[in-house]
Amino acid sequence: MKTYDQETLRHLQKCELEILTDFVDACNKNDLCFFGLAGTGIGALRHKGFIPWDDDIDVGLPALDHDRLIEIVRRDYSDKYEVINAESNIDYPLATTRIMLKGTQFCEETLANLPLDLGIFLDVYRFEPVADDERAYRRQAWDAWFWAHIRILLSIPDPVVQVSGVAGSVIKFACRCAYGLFKVLGVSREKVLAKENAARNRYLGQKTKRIAYLCDTDRFGQTYSWDDLKPFQMLPFENLEIPFSASLDSELRLLYGDYMQLPPQEKRKNHYPARLDFGPY
Repeated sequence: MKTYDQETLRHLQKCELEILTDFVDACNKNDLCFFGLAGTGIGALRHKGFIPWDDDIDVGLPALDHDRLIEIVRRDYSDKYEVINAESNIDYPLATTRIMLKGTQFCEETLANLPLDLGIFLDVYRFEPVADDERAYRRQAWDAWFWAHIRILLSIPDPVVQVSGVAGSVIKFACRCAYGLFKVLGVSREKVLAKENAARNRYLGQKTKRIAYLCDTDRFGQTYSWDDLKPFQMLPFENLEIPFSASLDSELRLLYGDYMQLPPQEKRKNHYPARLDFGPY
């Protein structure tokens, strides 16, 4: 992991905290449901703020609240923020939405070769309703995950993989071959995005017991029942209090084990950028 000097990292965290403050304000003013996720939850429980070496904040909203939030930010906060997702820019390969500070630059190395103007951001996850029936849920999860990752592949034919050695080389070779095949077949990112969205929105508008972000590395790892999410617990994060899942501790232990213990240096992760510019901030 490449590391920041402390002054730069803290400057970046303060910019992200400013975005989070405006995000919370927009959600509260418009009665939108939201909650902190993953490493942001570890930061809240273990540090009452950022994990000391971390450089991002993750929040989630149910799908319809997410879509309303994007409309509100573009309408009421357009002087300060830009919003990017695949719907607004097909060159953006991820299934998340970013709310970005205008006039700044923050681009991870994995995205550095794409024609994208990316700024310091808040990472926003859209949680869709998923089927109550287990087989239907698993079909939906596989479909959404598959097409989301095909779309990444069509933008990044040589992705970073978490496996080293021969296995990693085989995976990279398979990705390049798949990229070439899809190009020959004329499969476009627009068509793939339509299939991804069809799977993600399969139960949109229906009252289901669970919501999920299905496009993560583990397609099943971010599925939450409403009974486990609510009532949300308010936890301190820097100078704010934000809601987290009622079962946050058990969720984090399932994902990370004993997350209250600091991991060894070699397992600490960030998103060190290829380009970073604070602009007017």
